[in-house]
Amino acid sequence: MTVLFVQIEEVRTTFPSSAAAEELAVALVERRLAACVQITGPIQSVYRWQDSINKDQEFSLCCKTSSGRLSHLIDYLKSRHPYELPEVLVSSVRATSEYASWVQEQVDCLSPI
Repeated sequence: MTVLFVQIEEVRTTFPSSAAAEELAVALVERRLAACVQITGPIQSVYRWQDSINKDQEFSLCCKTSSGRLSHLIDYLKSRHPYELPEVLVSSVRATSEYASWVQEQVDCLSPI
């Protein structure tokens, strides 16, 4: 049996609280910008910001979408993110054709953004 793989997009970001992460996750799925969003955390982040070392607890989001909805998802995420400079990481990943079809169905239907 041959397994076919199709490209989908993953967008990763972090949020300062579980509640804020969940709020954005629900909004992205409701607006059909993401087929699903996984929330992981808490995680410990260490980073330099404005010349000081910071250590913060955060929650990581992994959003699955199609290439056609990618820019809309990123615009929406950035416009509602609480951070001055939100982390936005995008990866093109290969998924089974069945899963990729499901992602496509969830985000590419006629739905307002």
